[in-house]
Amino acid sequence: MTQTSFTDADVLRARFAARIAASLTERADELPHDLTERLRVAREQALSRARAARREFAAESVVSVAGGAAARSGPPWWQRLAIVLPLVMLVAGLVLIREHDLREQIMAAADIDSVLLADDLPPDAYSDPGFAEFLKTQQP
Repeated sequence: MTQTSFTDADVLRARFAARIAASLTERADELPHDLTERLRVAREQALSRARAARREFAAESVVSVAGGAAARSGPPWWQRLAIVLPLVMLVAGLVLIREHDLREQIMAAADIDSVLLADDLPPDAYSDPGFAEFLKTQQP
């Protein structure tokens, strides 16, 4: 919910407009009949033009589609692409990051496996609890 703050100038303009409207309303009865009729006709013409403009704007925003269905006209294809492209790039970046991380994990596991297989000790020695204790006591 937004609150609008009025400045002093806005308040003064509103008061001035209210005074003018009140004085015009008071003096409307004093105007000659032909002038009031011309004002009435001008007001009706202005209202009909405003209605026509609203209808025309509504007709422009709705495009008829084959089969009689109506759809809202959307942005051009390049604007749609500009909306979707960042999302596509984000997904592609996340996929590439995942693939890179997976490749790094595979390379690290391959390095560990190659060191274990090239070592003088058999691989079963590394899973022996006594060997783990031996390594802990050997380190300074």
